[in-house]
Amino acid sequence: MQFLKKDKPGPSTAKARGDAGEDEALAFLQARGLRLLQRNYRTPGRGGGEIDLIMQCPDGTVVFVEVRHRSRSDFGGAAATVGVHKQRRIIFAARHYLLTWRQLPPARFDVVTLEGQGPQWLQAAFDAS
Repeated sequence: MQFLKKDKPGPSTAKARGDAGEDEALAFLQARGLRLLQRNYRTPGRGGGEIDLIMQCPDGTVVFVEVRHRSRSDFGGAAATVGVHKQRRIIFAARHYLLTWRQLPPARFDVVTLEGQGPQWLQAAFDAS
């Protein structure tokens, strides 16, 4: 049996592409002065949430970052894929994460999209209300 080679170089699985996208977003944010607190934070149990990157700004603001990668911009592109349901899961996980803090820091929810034009940083893309 002969296997066909892919014409496109790069990660071959969805997980590998996702990890590569998170690496790119992390480097992008670190270059802008943010510090990584945690990566791929997950709440325990089923039905919880997951946060791709938890970063901290120099002013102390904790930033919960969703990384979205799309090769095409059909249907609104990568940013449009962070719908209400996804936002709720991220907010749930953020609240769970902040339970470990003695004093609540200022916080926000950002999205980093990775499409053809490079990383786009959408600060305060949604809120917890």
